[in-house]
Amino acid sequence: MEMNLPNKLTVFRVVLIPFFVVILMTDCLGDASKWVALVIFVIASLTDLLDGKIARKYGMVTTFGKFADPLADKILVISAMICLVELLRLKAWIVVIIVAREFIISGFRIIAAEKDVVIAASYWGKFKTTFQMVMVIMLIADLGYNWWSIASSVVTWIALALTVISLVDYIIKNKNVMLDDKSGGNK
Repeated sequence: MEMNLPNKLTVFRVVLIPFFVVILMTDCLGDASKWVALVIFVIASLTDLLDGKIARKYGMVTTFGKFADPLADKILVISAMICLVELLRLKAWIVVIIVAREFIISGFRIIAAEKDVVIAASYWGKFKTTFQMVMVIMLIADLGYNWWSIASSVVTWIALALTVISLVDYIIKNKNVMLDDKSGGNK
């Protein structure tokens, strides 16, 4: 496994996740816990932005990166959303829809890989991830102002809509992946 800078950033993101969760959920730093957890989440989110840009710009794309980067993103965002459910800042049904979308897309990618087809991330998927990260940041910050609550709700609904739109987009663009190559039905 080649541990170039983008791969190191991905691993760093994964290493940050348990620290983020523990600090957010235990108040181990008192009143500062929320803010320290928020900073950790923002740093982890920025590594997501950086690793992909660096990998593409400098030709450092690796098999490990193709696998680990999207997995690290999912673990980071889903971990944060589960914490937010526990903190009563996010409804569980929203997280269920988001997680279900990730399982469906992962299933599509597994089937595609078996057929030597690569399903690249779409712009809808990138927008979805961005809005989910912004949603998490806003919900962690929870500034308590009425306008903040309204803005957080709007961003949450946009993130949820983009989750569904990106799922539909993936299914439509990649429906042929699900077709059997041989006659005789499903395996």
